[in-house]
Amino acid sequence: MDISINDYLIKSSPKPNLPYNPKLKERAKALRYAENLPEVLFWMQVSKKRFHGLDFDRQRIIGNYIVDFYVKQLGLVIEIDGKSHDFSGSYDEQREKYLTSLGLKVYRITVNDILKRMVFVLTGLENYIVQNYK
Repeated sequence: MDISINDYLIKSSPKPNLPYNPKLKERAKALRYAENLPEVLFWMQVSKKRFHGLDFDRQRIIGNYIVDFYVKQLGLVIEIDGKSHDFSGSYDEQREKYLTSLGLKVYRITVNDILKRMVFVLTGLENYIVQNYK
């Protein structure tokens, strides 16, 4: 199902059958209920298809990793960086390389932007989607 953002037709790009490590299920569930403020604020903007009708998953398991948010319809991973989510060198580079090797795109948002500039965050995400999926 294609969607429209700012009069641009966005093509679906789902990635079926992504690897899944069931051993991470309880950890992902715990992270969803941890009430990390930046994640909760972002989630409030995008849950229940509030953001252009897209369905976001929170704390999605992909392989041996748990990503902050995932949009299956687009094959898009959204990561929040800062404080407990710092993009920290080799681990994060290896993780991102793995995700992109599966054909996924990774979009990063800073905690500071979520806390202070939510409109900027949402507009930036819209622009990223338009540029990469039209």
